[in-house]
Formats: sequence, C-alpha cells, structure tokens
Amino acid sequence: QVQLVESGGGLVRTGDSLRISCSTSDPTFSMFDMGWFRQAPGKEREFVAAILSRDESTYYSDSTRDRFAISRDNAKKEVYLQMSNLKPEDTAVYYCACRWSIIGISPTDSQTYLYWGQGTQVTVSS
Repeated sequence: QVQLVESGGGLVRTGDSLRISCSTSDPTFSMFDMGWFRQAPGKEREFVAAILSRDESTYYSDSTRDRFAISRDNAKKEVYLQMSNLKPEDTAVYYCACRWSIIGISPTDSQTYLYWGQGTQVTVSS
C-alpha cells in the first residue's frame, strides 16, 4: 500500500498562484507515474496533470495547460503542482495519484492509477 499525502491547499483570490505538494515515503516513488486530478462539488473527477517516471514528460488538460506546471523531486519523493492565474472554476479538491509506469497507456485516465491521496482543498474566490 502506497500512502500519498497532499498539502498546500487553501483559499486564494482570482489571479493568485499556489503550489500544492504530494509526498510519500515509498522507496519506489521514482518508478511511479504521478498524476493530479481534481473534483469540484457536483462534478466528476477530472484529470489535471501528469508526469511520467521514465522520462518526466508531462501532460495537461486543456484548461490547465497554460497555467499549471507539474514537477517531481525523486530524491524527496514529492510531486508538485504549481498553479498560476487561478480562476474560480479551479476550485476543487485536488488529489494526487500514482501508478506503475505503463508504456502506451494514457496517463490522463484515472482508472489506471492504483493509489490515491486524501486530497487537498483549493478554493479560488472571485
């Protein structure tokens, strides 16, 4: 069982920036593809960003591509989501998730992730 712990969420204003983090103590962290997903009230969970283990290539949703940046620090066993120019529609619970590296399977599919954190709330006021 891999435990993931998100942190860094909070209440910000439109246009602000925020960085959220996800950490684990699992020694195999560097072998995981890592993803960020979010779920707003009354909506389905949606893909936000992902970073692959084998080459650290990144993937983003269309709504976050130009404003969010995902990165990882394998030595610290952490993954980050730097969010800029936040909008009220970014308000959601943000979850990090991990999966074993899977070549050829899209990292945007939440069904392919094995372990999930408890989430961190991000609220953007207008």
